[in-house]
Amino acid sequence: SILHSDRADIENWNAIKKVLHALNVFGKALDDYLHLVIPAVVRLVEQTYPPNDVRLFGLQIIARLSFQLDFSDYASRICHPLARVLESAANTPDLREGVMDTLCALVYRLGQNYAIVVPMINKVITRHKISHPLYENLVSMLLKNLPFEVPDEFLDKIQGKTRRPVLSSSNSVSSSSVLNAMTSSSSSNLNAGGNAGNAGGPGALDRPNTSLNSDAVHRFSQRSSSIDIRQLLKVNDQNLQRAWVTSQRQSREDWVDWMRKFSVEILRESSSHALRCCLSLAQVYHPLAVELFNPAFLSCWMHLREQFRDNLVQSLLNALRSDEIPPETMQIILNLAEWMERDGQPLPIDTKDLGTLGLKCHAYAKALHYKEIEFRSSVDSTIEALISINDQLQQTEAAVGILKKVQNELKIEQKESWYEKLQRWDLALKSYEEKETRVGTNNETTLGQLRCLQAIGEWSKLSAVVAREWNEQQVDQESLAPFAAEASWNLGDWDKMQEYVNSIDTKSFDGAFYRAVLCLHNDDLIKAQTLIDLAREEIDGELTALVGESYNRAYDALVRVQQMSEMEEIIEYKLARDLPQRRSMIIKLWEKRLEGCQRNVDQWQRIMAVRSLILSPKEDHNMWLKFSKLCCQTGRFQTSRRILSPFIGKDILKADSKVLTKFPTRAPARIVFCYFQQVWSEGHRNEAYTGLLKFSKSLQSSSSSSSSSSGTSSSSPLVSSASFSATSSQLNAGALQAARLESGVKNEQELQARCYLTLAQWKRSLSDTLDAKVIPEIVTFVKKATKFDPNWYKAWHAWARINFEALAYYEKHNRQQPSSSSSSSSSSSSSSSQQSANSHLLPAITGFFKSIALSPGQSLQDTLRLLTLWFRHADRPGVEAALQEGFTSVSIDTWLQVVPQLIARINAPSKVVRQLIRDLLFVVGKEHPQALVYPLTVASKSASSSAPQRQQTGAQSILDQLKKYYANLVEQASLVSQELIRVSIVWHEMWHEVLEEASRFYFNENNPEGMLERLLGMHEIMRRGPETLREVSFQQNFGRDLEEAREWLIKYQRTRHPLDVNQAWDLYYVVFKKINKALSQMNTFELQYVSPYLLEAHDLELAIPGTYRSGFPVVKIKSFHPNLKVFLSKQRPRRMSIVGNDGNTYTFLLKGHEDLRQDERVMQLFGLVNTLLAHDSETSRSHLGITRYAVIPLSPNSGLIGWVPNCDTLHALLQEHRETISLDLKTEHKRVFQVVEGLDKGYDMLTLIQKVEAFEWALSGTDGYDLNNIIWLRSISSESWLERRTIYTRTLAMMSMVGYILGLGDRHPSNLMMDRITGKVVHIDFGDCFEVAMLRDKYPEKIPFRLTRMLTYAMEAAGIEGNFRHTSNNVMRVMRDNKESLMAVLEAFVYDPLINWRLLNPVVSPSAETSSVNTSQNTASSEDDPDREPAPPPEASLITSRKTSRAAKVQKEDSEMPEVLNEKAVSVITRVESKLTGTDFYPDQKLEVHDQVSKLIEQATSHENLAQCYFGWCPFW
Repeated sequence: SILHSDRADIENWNAIKKVLHALNVFGKALDDYLHLVIPAVVRLVEQTYPPNDVRLFGLQIIARLSFQLDFSDYASRICHPLARVLESAANTPDLREGVMDTLCALVYRLGQNYAIVVPMINKVITRHKISHPLYENLVSMLLKNLPFEVPDEFLDKIQGKTRRPVLSSSNSVSSSSVLNAMTSSSSSNLNAGGNAGNAGGPGALDRPNTSLNSDAVHRFSQRSSSIDIRQLLKVNDQNLQRAWVTSQRQSREDWVDWMRKFSVEILRESSSHALRCCLSLAQVYHPLAVELFNPAFLSCWMHLREQFRDNLVQSLLNALRSDEIPPETMQIILNLAEWMERDGQPLPIDTKDLGTLGLKCHAYAKALHYKEIEFRSSVDSTIEALISINDQLQQTEAAVGILKKVQNELKIEQKESWYEKLQRWDLALKSYEEKETRVGTNNETTLGQLRCLQAIGEWSKLSAVVAREWNEQQVDQESLAPFAAEASWNLGDWDKMQEYVNSIDTKSFDGAFYRAVLCLHNDDLIKAQTLIDLAREEIDGELTALVGESYNRAYDALVRVQQMSEMEEIIEYKLARDLPQRRSMIIKLWEKRLEGCQRNVDQWQRIMAVRSLILSPKEDHNMWLKFSKLCCQTGRFQTSRRILSPFIGKDILKADSKVLTKFPTRAPARIVFCYFQQVWSEGHRNEAYTGLLKFSKSLQSSSSSSSSSSGTSSSSPLVSSASFSATSSQLNAGALQAARLESGVKNEQELQARCYLTLAQWKRSLSDTLDAKVIPEIVTFVKKATKFDPNWYKAWHAWARINFEALAYYEKHNRQQPSSSSSSSSSSSSSSSQQSANSHLLPAITGFFKSIALSPGQSLQDTLRLLTLWFRHADRPGVEAALQEGFTSVSIDTWLQVVPQLIARINAPSKVVRQLIRDLLFVVGKEHPQALVYPLTVASKSASSSAPQRQQTGAQSILDQLKKYYANLVEQASLVSQELIRVSIVWHEMWHEVLEEASRFYFNENNPEGMLERLLGMHEIMRRGPETLREVSFQQNFGRDLEEAREWLIKYQRTRHPLDVNQAWDLYYVVFKKINKALSQMNTFELQYVSPYLLEAHDLELAIPGTYRSGFPVVKIKSFHPNLKVFLSKQRPRRMSIVGNDGNTYTFLLKGHEDLRQDERVMQLFGLVNTLLAHDSETSRSHLGITRYAVIPLSPNSGLIGWVPNCDTLHALLQEHRETISLDLKTEHKRVFQVVEGLDKGYDMLTLIQKVEAFEWALSGTDGYDLNNIIWLRSISSESWLERRTIYTRTLAMMSMVGYILGLGDRHPSNLMMDRITGKVVHIDFGDCFEVAMLRDKYPEKIPFRLTRMLTYAMEAAGIEGNFRHTSNNVMRVMRDNKESLMAVLEAFVYDPLINWRLLNPVVSPSAETSSVNTSQNTASSEDDPDREPAPPPEASLITSRKTSRAAKVQKEDSEMPEVLNEKAVSVITRVESKLTGTDFYPDQKLEVHDQVSKLIEQATSHENLAQCYFGWCPFW
C-alpha cells in the first residue's frame, strides 16, 4: 500500500526506499507474490512525481530481483512501462542510464523471452537517439542465439556487490576449479535432498570473489536456472518404510524414539523443497519436526505406491493400538488423521476406531467428530458414547439433545447411566429404584442411588440407604463410605461419620479430606492441617491433568481445592479468638468468593458444608439465603426448603395451604420474604400472594410501632421483638455484624419496598387483564415501594410503567365509549375515564425521569416510553412544566441513544413538541456536537414535500445555532455528507434507475405524468452542470442524446402527441443500453474522478461515522482512501475506507438506492436485546449477543454501514464449497424443474401436495451436509471446530427467536453471514420487518425464521434438540420476561413517522426483486458475491421495470391517513405483544416458552411451508 500511495499520501520518501530494500532482501521468498510486487514497483518508477533517486533505486531493485526470480511471465508488464520512462526521461541522463542498465539485466536474464519486446524498445531508442553499447551487444547476441558476454563489473554493479582486489597469480584459484567445486556442490546437495532451493534457481548466480570468465558464469547460470524449485523431489519408499516399521517397539521409550525418527525421516524424504530445507534444524530441535509432521506426511503420502500406503497405515494402527504408546504420540497420529481428512485424502482407518482412540487419549473433540459420523449409520452403538463425550466436553445441552432424540424419534430403551451423565438426578434415581424393584438390590443400583441422592442433597434418604446396606455381606463398604460420611457430615451426626470414615483408605483423597473435617470439628487443628496437606497432594495429579484439558473440566477439582483452602481459613478463624477484625475479614472474603463461583447447586453445597463447621445457617443467613435462591432458580425446591427450615421450622417441609399462607413471627423478616418467594416459584401463587400481603402489613405495623417506641431500634430485621442477634452469641457478634453490613437489605424500609413491589408484580401476574379494579391496587403497592426506598430504580421503573399502562387503558376505554351525546351515563363515564387518564399522566412522566436518573446505563426503554408520552400529550396541562423539570434531573448523555427518534419528530405538528425538541437537541449538540452533526445534516437535506420541508427548516435552524460554536465541524459534516451521497449514486446509476421507473410509469401503469416528473427532474439535475470528472465524462458521452430527448419530452408535454414521446424513448433506450453496459464494467471508483473534495479532505475535526462514544476519545477523519470497490450486485454498493487519526483504517459499505433508517432502529433494538441477554445468568453463561454494526443514514436513499470483518454470506460459502467438490450450485433447482417439466405446468400452478413432492425430490439429490462440512473443513483443529459449531448453533437460535419477535423476513442465504473465525451467525438487511414478507400477495413466507435442512445438519448429532432448542428456550424466556422493555422500543419503532410508512406500503413479491438464486442480494457489511447475476436486460420496446426503491417513497405526515396508519400500527403492536405473551398461536391460551418454541420450530421445518417459498429464498438449502 505504501508503493501504491499517491503524492498526497507521501511525506517521507525514505519509507519508499526502505520498502524497496526489503523487497531486495526477501529475494526468492517473493516468488509467489510477483503478481503483486512487480506492478507496484513498475508503477512507482513510471510516475513522474517521485524524486529521481527513488525512481533509480526502483530500477535497481527490478534488475536485482531479475537475478533471483523468474521474470519470464512479466516481460511485457515490465518493458512497456520502461519504454514510456525512456520517452519521458530524454532530458534526464541519470534516469535514462538506469533504465538502459535495467533493460540489459532483463536481456541477460530473460533470454529469448525478451525478444518479443526488442522492436518496441528499438523504436524508442532510435527516436531519441539513445546510445548504449552493452545493450546493443546483448540484443545482437540474443537475436543471433550466441552466448552472452557481460563484463563482470556490470554484473557486480547490478547486484550491488563490491569486488575485492584481484589476488596475485601465486594465490589465485583457477576458474575451472571454482566452477567444478560449485557445480559438484550443488549437485550433491540436490541428490542428498538438502537445500535444493539454494542449489538451484536464479539465486545460484551469487558470484565468488575470485575472477571467473563470463562464459563460465553464463554456463553455470543457464544450468542453475534450469532447476525449478517448484518441481517436486523424489520420495524414497524404502527409506521411509525402514523408519515407520513398528515391529521392534515395545516400551514407552521405544514409541517416543519411533516417532522422533519417523518425523525426521519423513522430512528428509519429503517431496517439497521447503520442507527438506527444514531437515537440519528439525534434527536438533524435535518440536519443529512434530510441527511439520502433517504437511511432510502428506507430501510423501501423495507419492507412495499402494502397497507402501497399506503398510504405512498398518504401522500407524499398530502404534495406536499399543498399550504402551504415550498419549502425546497418539495425539500426533490422531492430529495427522484429522489433517488428512481436511485435505480430502483421509487415511483408510475406520472412523469407529478413530473415535475409540480419541476417547483413549482424552481427545474428546476428535472423538466426538468421529462418533457423530458413526452415528449417522449406526445409532444404537453410539448413543451412550455421544452422551458421555458431550458430558466430558461440558456440552450438556448437546447431550440432553441426544437423549431427547432417542426418546422422540428412535424409541430406544434408556439406561440409568444416561440420566446420570446428563445430571438428571431425579430421573436417574427413579430409574435406579425401578431397576432395583425389577432385578433386586446389587452394588450397581445401590451406588447409583447414592450418587443421585448425594447430588440432590437428600442426606436423610442417603443415610437410610447406607444404613440398610452397610452390614450386607456382598456390599463393598469402602465404596459406600464416602457417601455415608458426607451424609453424616451434613446431618451433623459426627459419631456415624467417624464410623464411616474409618472404612476409607487414609492415603486416598476422601480418607484424608473427611478425617480433616472431623479434626476441625474436634478442634484438633494441627492434625487437621496435616490431613489437608495430604489431601492436597492426592488431588494434585488429577487437577494438573484436568487443567491441561480445559478449565471447565477441572472446575469440580478446583472446588475441592477451594474447600481445603477454606478449611485452612477455618483453622485461622478458630485461632483468632481475640481478633474480631481478622474474623470479619475472613467472612467478607467468603462472601466475595462465593459470588465468583459458578451458580451450580452441587458446588455451592460443598462450599457451604465446609463453612457450616464454624457458622450455622442462622449465624450466616446471608450466604444461605443466596444458596436457597439458587436452589429455587434451578428447581431444587426441596433443598431450598431444608435450608430455610432452621429459620422457619419443620412445617416448611409440608406443602398444604395452611402452612403456605402463615408466616413465623420469630423468623428474620428477610427469611420470611424469601420463603414466600419460594412458595410462588413452586406454583402456589395465590397462597404466596395472600401470605406476603399479610406479612407486609404486619411488617409495616411493626415498623410503625417500633418507630413510635423510643426503646426499639427502627432497623430491627425481625417481625417480633425477639432479636435475631441473640442467636449469634456463640461467636463474636462484632465480626458477623461488620461482615453483614456490606450486603443484602440494610434496613427494614428497603425490605418493605421489596415486599410491596413484589406484591404489585404478583397482582399483575394473577390478573388476566389490566382493568379499573386492578389498577388502583397495583398503584398503591408500587407507591409504597417508592416511599420506603426512594432511591431504588426498580420501584420507580415500576411506578412509571404502571401509570403508563393505566393511562393507555383509560384512553383506550375512552375511545371505545359510544359517541352519542344523548346518553348522559356514557358522557359521565367518558369524563371519568378522561380524568382517570389525566391522573396517571404526570406521575408516569415523573416516574420515567426518576428511573432514568437512577439507571443511566440501562434507560433506553424508559427513555422511549417517556418520548411517547411527550409526543402524544405535550399539549396537556402541566406536561410541559414536568418535562422542563425532568430535563434538569437526568444526564444529557441520556438523549444520545434516542437522537434518531428526536430528529424524526423535529417536524411535529405541535408547536410545544417542536420547540422542546429543538431546545433539547441544541443542548445535546452543544455538549456532544459529533453525535448530532451527521443526523442533523441528513435531516437538513431531506427530500421535498411539506413535512420533510419543515424537518429541513428545523434541522437547519439547529445547525445554524451550532455553527456559532463549531463552524468548521458543521461545514465539514455538510461537505462529507454531500460528497458521500454523490459517490453512493453516480449519474450513470441515477439515470439507469430513473429510466426504469419512467418506463414503468409510462408503459406499464399508463401514467405519463409520473414519467414526466421523474425524467424532467433528472434533466434539471443535468442542467446544473457537472461537478466531477465522472459527471463531465457522462455529459460528454450522453449529454447530446439526453438533451435531444428532453426537447422531445417538452414538445410532448405541450402537444401530447404519442409520436413525440416515442421519439424521446428511442433516444432514451439507446442511452439506457450504453449505461447498462458501462455499469457492468464499473468495478472500482477513484475519488479523483467521482469526488475530488473527499480526496483532498485531510485532518478533519469530524469524527469517523459511527465511532463517537461519550466519554471516549474522538477518532477523527485523517483522510479518505482514494479507491472504492464496487460490488456488482443489484444495489451496487461500494466498499470504502477512512483513515482515522488513531492510525486505524475503518471500512464501510456505502449503499445507494436504500433507506437505512429502519436498519438503524433495528440496531437500537439489538442493543437492548444484548443488554437483556447479558444480565440473564443462563444466556450470559453462553456469551450470547447479537453482532451489531454502525448504520449511518446519509439521506433517505443512501447511507454507510459498518463493515463486519471476516464474514461470508452462506450463499458465497456454499458456492465456493460446491465448486470445490464439483457439484452444481443449482442442483436442487434443476431437480425441481425436472418435476415441473414432467407435469407440463409452472411451479406456481402446482397443488400443495405436488409442491411438497417436488421439494422432497429436490432434497433427495444431495445429502444436505454442505454447511456441516464447511465448518469442519475451515477449522484448524477439532477443538476449534467444536467451538465454532457451538457458537454457530447458539447464535442461529438466538437470531431465530429475536427475528421472530421482530417479524423479520427475507432470510435468504445472502442475508445470513457466518464469521470465518468464530462461526457466529450474522444477519444483514432488515428491510422486511413486522411480518411484511408474510403479507405479500405473491410467495408469502409461511415460516417464522430460516431453519432449513442444511442449517439443521450443521448442528450437533441431535440437530435442533440440543443447543438450538435450549438456546431458543432461554432467549425466548428472556424476551418474554422483559416484554415491557422490548415493547417500549418496538412501539417507538412502529410509531416513528420516518419508518411507519412501510407498514402501509404495498409489498412487492420477491420475483420483482430477484431473477435467480444469485440475484437476491441486499448485503450490508460483507463481501458481495462476485458471481451474482446482474438484473435482466431491457427488451427492445420496453425497459424492464423493477420496484421503486424504498428510499424514493414520500414520507407521510402524521396528519395524513391517521386512521389507517393507527389501525395498522395497533395491529402490529398487538401481534408483537401476543408473541411476547405466548398467545400468538391461540389467543385464548397462553403457551409456555418451550411449547411456543416447539410450535415455531415445527412451522420453520415443515416441508409444506418450505415448499411454498420463493425459489430465490433457497428453501432446499
